[in-house]
Amino acid sequence: MTLKPWRSDAVRSDAVRSAMAPLLAAHRSACPAGDEAELLRGYEVAERLHRGQLRKSGAPYITHPLAVAIILAGMGLDSTTLLAALLHDTVEDTPYTIGEVRADFGEEVAVLVDGVTKLDGGKWGERAEAETLRKIVLSAAADLRVLVIKLADRLHNLRTLGYQPPHKQARYAEASLELLVPFAERLGIHVLKREMDDLAFAAREPEQYAAAARALRSALSGTGAAFGPTLARLRAALAEQRIRGRIEIRPRHVYAVHRERDGDVAGLRPNEAARLLLLVDGDDQDCYIALGAVHAALHPVQGRVKDFIALPKANLYQSLHTRVISTDGDLFDVIIRSRAMHPVAEYGIVAHIRDAGNGVATADTVAGRRDLVWLSRLLAWQSDVPSAEFLAGLRADLASGNVAVFTTAGEVVTLPAGATALDFAYALATETGDRSIGALVNGRLAALSAEMRSGNVVEILTDPDSVPSADWLRFAVTAPARVHIQQWLARQRAEEAAVAGRRRLVLALAGREVDLLAAEAHGDSLAVARDLGYTEPDEMYAALTLGSVGLDDLLSRFTRA
Repeated sequence: MTLKPWRSDAVRSDAVRSAMAPLLAAHRSACPAGDEAELLRGYEVAERLHRGQLRKSGAPYITHPLAVAIILAGMGLDSTTLLAALLHDTVEDTPYTIGEVRADFGEEVAVLVDGVTKLDGGKWGERAEAETLRKIVLSAAADLRVLVIKLADRLHNLRTLGYQPPHKQARYAEASLELLVPFAERLGIHVLKREMDDLAFAAREPEQYAAAARALRSALSGTGAAFGPTLARLRAALAEQRIRGRIEIRPRHVYAVHRERDGDVAGLRPNEAARLLLLVDGDDQDCYIALGAVHAALHPVQGRVKDFIALPKANLYQSLHTRVISTDGDLFDVIIRSRAMHPVAEYGIVAHIRDAGNGVATADTVAGRRDLVWLSRLLAWQSDVPSAEFLAGLRADLASGNVAVFTTAGEVVTLPAGATALDFAYALATETGDRSIGALVNGRLAALSAEMRSGNVVEILTDPDSVPSADWLRFAVTAPARVHIQQWLARQRAEEAAVAGRRRLVLALAGREVDLLAAEAHGDSLAVARDLGYTEPDEMYAALTLGSVGLDDLLSRFTRA
């Protein structure tokens, strides 16, 4: 059912343009040279395919892909991404096929649409969710825009989650916080993460969300008076140092306030509900001069200065964070960054895609990027585990919080909170993990179970004769480490079972005057194994130990051979 370029009358054309007006306006603002004609064609195709389908709200289904495309247009993404967003549910929910997408809109759009298309639950059953996520991860490795579209798709579904029954709302919100929000964090797309945080929190814990939202609104209503004197002192200090820029009061989002205060939001004050953001007109050095000016104007809190310019976060976020005490004794959090840093701090990988053009999202251009090391590690272990273990490993791998640990050469290794020296060893290299026997943490001897802290300088001690131990699973945290240890132990058990099974078969065949070694040399053992469905004789011997194959059956087969 290949769909050719649309030809409609003036009324139909006006209706399409009217529906597309917000998307086209947003896209025109960010991408003046965008392909509006192709977007209009894509919308017309998607609307025709989804015609008659309704959302839970009762709205025509086309409102969803259009909303997803508008979210992406607001982030400044290219025409190809927006076109894929308009078509992203056609293959999943209509008779339209990927082949037809390719024929109508080209290979690039087809790759993006295919990447975000869910697997058929009827065919995959309970494995569908895990395998769909695995498919998205693999597709994102080829083009990161797949994951960006998926995040925008999830954001709009969260916005309209109120039309679902309460139990579905809670389950969907939980999955979002566990799996999709962390992807937004890893990609540095904080504009999506903040809203997804709040919407998922509202659906999962509506009463606690309402309490936190009320407290935040009340506190923010007093920011003018509370922040006024502090703003005046900071502006004067910056002017004295000839630092130009803009200071703005930046409200915190609801979920961040709730989590930081562990749900106790009573008495939330204006200085706790917002932070000060200083956008400097200048370079890195000007940001440090601005930090000095802030500290000259207001007393800094010891130990609360964080330098993410010299040491960017894993997602390449750069800013200076400090906490200061006002003349009235109130604590204020201040963030300092240059205007050049601001787009990356807000949009993460999207800012890089937007600035460098469509091609920056592809596999060749992202290879080796420090902010995508996590994706490389995920790709390295995901193919070796079944669906349920993949989902559990993905949750652990994406768990909130991370620590930045240094090698002795000064390289940064980012690990999830709670990771140990053993996880650090496996993050360096699989062989390093396998051979590890201990660690030097900041020059002091430490066990492999020692928990890593940000700023630790770690050297792994190895022994060429060391091998993984089952005990390591008690303190290995990261999925790559756990998966490799489990696989090594499984191979070891299989080898031991094969040795034991072969020894048993040797003795039994000897009683019948059959030499197993000679049978192996002549290929008889391999023939018997293949006849039983095993690739190699060792698999058959292990099956004998495990009881999957009977000894009498093997004896009769070998004596016949």
